[in-house]
Amino acid sequence: MPREQGRKVVASNRKARHDYSILDTYEAGMALAGTEVKSLRLGRASLVDAFGHESGGEIFLHGMHIPEYTMGTWTNHEPRRVRKLLLNRDEIRKIQGKLRDEGTTLVPLSVYFQNGYAKVEIALARGKKSYDKRQDLATRDAQREINRAMGRRSKGM
Repeated sequence: MPREQGRKVVASNRKARHDYSILDTYEAGMALAGTEVKSLRLGRASLVDAFGHESGGEIFLHGMHIPEYTMGTWTNHEPRRVRKLLLNRDEIRKIQGKLRDEGTTLVPLSVYFQNGYAKVEIALARGKKSYDKRQDLATRDAQREINRAMGRRSKGM
């Protein structure tokens, strides 16, 4: 059977971009059990409470929920187990250095399949204050109004 091509998004953490300002993003593989991969292929995952943590020179993903595979047997996985992220040594060093800064955290943005391999997009992020969120909403609304006006003008209205 040929390996699937392209990118298929399984889950995305839309609230992360609202709650955090994204400083830098990385693509990482995940060390998964067989039933986890099968459950992901069915499109079942949640990144709601997930976060990354550095421990012993490695990066781990905590709190990501992958439900048990329904056709699995006694070899099924735990839904919220800690999963190791597969990054190269230079990326891990960069992440460790930036995590030492006050207020930065590792947040997963999305889980997807890239050419048949399960990947997670993680981001170094800093928490937003409530006034930052309001500012982003105001900027987005202003941009939307500008686009509407440009569209009306191009149509001759």
